[in-house]
Amino acid sequence: MLTRDSADVIVVGAGMVGAACAYYAARSGLRVTVVDRGPVAGGSTGAGEGNLLVSDKEPGPELDLALLSTRLWRDLARELPLGIEYEAKGGLVIASRENGMATLRDFAAAQRKAGVTAEEVAADRLHDLEPHLAPGLAGGFHYPQDAQVMPALAAAHLLRAAGARVRLRLGEEVTGLLIGGSGEIQGVRTAAGPVHAPYVVNAAGTWGGEFARLAGVELPVLPRRGFVLVTEPLPRVVRHKVYAADYVADVASGSAALQTSAVVEGTAAGPVLIGASRERVGFDRTLSVEVLRRLAAQATALFPVLAGVRVMRTYPGFRPYLPDHLPAIGPDPRVPGLLHACGHEGAGIGLAPATGLAVARALIGGEPPLDLAPFRPERFPSAA
Repeated sequence: MLTRDSADVIVVGAGMVGAACAYYAARSGLRVTVVDRGPVAGGSTGAGEGNLLVSDKEPGPELDLALLSTRLWRDLARELPLGIEYEAKGGLVIASRENGMATLRDFAAAQRKAGVTAEEVAADRLHDLEPHLAPGLAGGFHYPQDAQVMPALAAAHLLRAAGARVRLRLGEEVTGLLIGGSGEIQGVRTAAGPVHAPYVVNAAGTWGGEFARLAGVELPVLPRRGFVLVTEPLPRVVRHKVYAADYVADVASGSAALQTSAVVEGTAAGPVLIGASRERVGFDRTLSVEVLRRLAAQATALFPVLAGVRVMRTYPGFRPYLPDHLPAIGPDPRVPGLLHACGHEGAGIGLAPATGLAVARALIGGEPPLDLAPFRPERFPSAA
């Protein structure tokens, strides 16, 4: 029986990744307590656009994780009892010049070998897919596997679908870990009292590094700030997730400096979402007029129809960045009973199901759904 102060596993973090870990652990028969100092989806998840992407990932471990998650998201869209606004809208990557198209062709050719569907779109066919695109673009690539969910809804529904095997403890900050005589995990401390469990999953997102330090281990998660502009509700003027070719390079960059590249997509509710910016400025939430100006200019260059549209609000969020751009997933051999599921940067919504399934398999000693070696938490050298 699941009680308030005991469980088989404690998941720290009630965002999308934590919700997926709880969901798959509960489906594996485990009793789960989810602890978060805020509400469900109160961190990076609530500030995200809900992108489920393969189009921006080069062949390798992250793309393997994304392709597995793509299949799992389709299953979840059918299985969850309540809607998560899953939309298999597809992605469209745009090149403004022919040299950009050459780069996209090479990128897509490598992705196809890894299992991605990438269809070249000639310049004279772009408007068949997106009638409101600017004229004079060189072409693009269509990625039908790209999709979108409403992230806060998806996280909440995953936690609800897990049923009575999951207990939520929201508004409770974890202040320490309970460690046994042999250095093994025995639970967590919160301001409301201890919670006992032999396993703890670090799904604390941008604060994953701080949580790891409570366990005495180094995980160099850093916040990477981004802004999103939200327009007034519109008819469906943007049909796909549309972004400029340089977005892929920005995602792969480790630069701390400001980077912006146009990402534009419509939503089922009507508003258009505009991104994307990246910069490492700690947890500074100060509104940056320069970032907003750049994003608006780049979006209207792709979609001139947006020039006369009002922006209703804008908000910042923080991507949990790790230096090699791969998340930390799985058991930490430095602390028996500690597992990590964080550091997904801007791809946490899309990669959450595969991450959650991998963590659940590790908890029950099952076969991992893919090779977890590239994601091992101890791969970073100690800061000492």
